[in-house]
Amino acid sequence: MNSDGKSQQVGIDCGETFSPVVKPTTIRTVLTLFLSKSWSIHQLDIKNAFLHGDLHETIYMSQPIGLRDPHTRIIKSDHSLCIYKSGVDTAHLLLYADDIILTASSKSFHRSIMSSLNVEFAMKDLGRLSYFLGIVVTHHTGGLFLSQTKYVEAIIARACISSCKPSATPIDTKSKLGSAFGTPCENPSLFRSLARALQYLTFTRPDISYDVQQSYLFMHAPMTDHLLALKRILRYLQGTLDYGLHLYKSSPCALTSYIDVDWAGGPDTRKSTSGFCVFLGDHLISWSSKRQTTISRSSAEAEYRGVTNVVSEACWLRNLLLELHHPLTKATIVYCDNVSGIYLSENPVQHQRTKHVEFDIHFVREKVAIDSLSIWPPPASAAGVY
Repeated sequence: MNSDGKSQQVGIDCGETFSPVVKPTTIRTVLTLFLSKSWSIHQLDIKNAFLHGDLHETIYMSQPIGLRDPHTRIIKSDHSLCIYKSGVDTAHLLLYADDIILTASSKSFHRSIMSSLNVEFAMKDLGRLSYFLGIVVTHHTGGLFLSQTKYVEAIIARACISSCKPSATPIDTKSKLGSAFGTPCENPSLFRSLARALQYLTFTRPDISYDVQQSYLFMHAPMTDHLLALKRILRYLQGTLDYGLHLYKSSPCALTSYIDVDWAGGPDTRKSTSGFCVFLGDHLISWSSKRQTTISRSSAEAEYRGVTNVVSEACWLRNLLLELHHPLTKATIVYCDNVSGIYLSENPVQHQRTKHVEFDIHFVREKVAIDSLSIWPPPASAAGVY
């Protein structure tokens, strides 16, 4: 392994460190999968995790700029962050720096893994999963409930609107914000801080994904109207403090996804916004709301770019489930409400007007051809909220 830290820039990433962390979608998928199997789900904590970085492999670093030693080409490093994964048979560890979720098929195997880990690290078994990364996990007879109530209250208090009147909806659906709405925000740092905090809240609150994504479009130069829109999200959260994400004990037998697109919805650039959600059985495990990077000349083109995004996510999830020894036998269904988008996924004939989205078309069509997924018109556009 080789390290090269001289590419970091002062004021941008010079003081940053990196540690591999588990994706939120992976956490939700694993909890869903092993909740249905009634496996034990425990929480572990490693004390002083950054001091346990001794590796068995030799690590080297490139010479930093300014070091004049013609006889030295590379430098041996003696410290690194080590993430150690131990487990055979049927046990899984989700690692987020020094916080770990351990799920095992039996209590005896769980104890065996803990004994092995304690040999290497000073760690503690915190018992049944109840609080992880600021998320409260409540166990009930039907499954789990993930919530961030105290986190929401802290965000509202930071915005100094703890006694505000709740809003019925998180966003104004009649108009859309542009970059020149209102006057420059007096405290842009507050706007950015609140937006980042709300982004983390989407871990358990998919109902605000689109609204937070819209706020992120104005992080570089927020206006007063943008701050008001952000505070509307907070007022909506004030009235929905007890909302969260339910995971029930049911058979996760297939992936089903929904896609919807707001064609040319950006008032400044006329770029479209894609939204999708993916269910594993009856469980919502993945969702996204994202502004497309290019301008689409038709609703079919915008919809197809959105289909490409959800197909990429579905392919990744199928591979994840395969690694978790839970391969899917059924094709993933993608519900798309655009007839032209469905037609393009099946029709092998290329037309002049679709040549500029040819890569997306071939990617989706290939997955349809090998029966790993199929594109259907939706019974109801469940992705519209994203």
